[in-house]
Amino acid sequence: MSRLNGKWKSGKVLDAIRIDAGQIRGHLDALVKTSVEETLNGLLDTEADSLCGAGKYERSPERVDTRSGSYSRRLHTKAGEVTLKVPRLRSLPFETRIIERYKRRESSVEESLVQMYLAGVSVRRVKDITEALWGMRVSPSAVSELNQKVYSQIESWRNRKIEGEYPYVFLDGIWLKRTWGVEVEKVAVLVAIGVNAEGHREILGICEGMQEDKESWMSFLRHLKSRGLSDVRLVVSDKCVGLVEAVGQCFPKARWPRCVFHFHRNILSKVSREKIAEVAPMLKAIQAQEDREAAMEKAASVKEKLLAMRLGAAAKVLEAGLGESLAYMSFPREHWIRIRTNNALERLDREIRRRTRVVGNFPDG
Repeated sequence: MSRLNGKWKSGKVLDAIRIDAGQIRGHLDALVKTSVEETLNGLLDTEADSLCGAGKYERSPERVDTRSGSYSRRLHTKAGEVTLKVPRLRSLPFETRIIERYKRRESSVEESLVQMYLAGVSVRRVKDITEALWGMRVSPSAVSELNQKVYSQIESWRNRKIEGEYPYVFLDGIWLKRTWGVEVEKVAVLVAIGVNAEGHREILGICEGMQEDKESWMSFLRHLKSRGLSDVRLVVSDKCVGLVEAVGQCFPKARWPRCVFHFHRNILSKVSREKIAEVAPMLKAIQAQEDREAAMEKAASVKEKLLAMRLGAAAKVLEAGLGESLAYMSFPREHWIRIRTNNALERLDREIRRRTRVVGNFPDG
């Protein structure tokens, strides 16, 4: 409070010093935008002087050209839309290195638009976001055209050379919708993750397949081999018949352990809902054993319990797939927790779904 005219006028004083945050923010934005505009125009003038060999209105024997006015051009930047005064020269072409010819957006703005799209933001939403951030609205068609620039980089990445050893490979497929003419059908997107000799995971490849059948998986695995994938010792996946057969033909020396998570899920599908809570810990106890022999003994005990509970169908699935589910135990024990399930790829599949949910139906591959 402050004493005015001998009286306390606290309310009036507070009103007098109240700050309009919105007005100040707008003033700062305008100040930044003006500074960016002046800086870019100054750089254009300097570049024109360099091409002419002398400054504007300067008399010099080193001059090789003169100015012939300028033309206005708008450019979208992170500070907002600015107006550039691009110089014209009488005889020499003015090829500025500040901005590209016909370009209307700053590179950082274009990169942000691409990143938004790749992060799963629909092109319909991008125009609202760009207006909030930079005071401009970008049409969906402009975003789609801009994304064409990254397609070549994506294809280069998909076909890059695979170097080094990848002893562990994880395979899975995810279903997405694609438009074929006037019809919408589901297509399988086949994904592979490899673990290199240093223990680091890397996405090895992603390809479109019509179905998760043998021919699609064979084509995908041949694609990986042609790029250099070799010396695979373990391939982890669910029990897709076509996939297992393709792995056996393309990588005959590789072991195939059935994903423990999928294996347990197949067993529990044969168990009534009220008994799942009792059976699930029994299945987990099998993988908790110290070696394969102990796990086989524990599995035999679990099978007997399932039969005693009148769960013969579940016991049959356990017996049929036990050997496949324990194949990972032939590898170093410290690796077991990472290679006994396909969780690494399942996590990637969830991310793909999150980012493609806004698209709906894809128009092409």
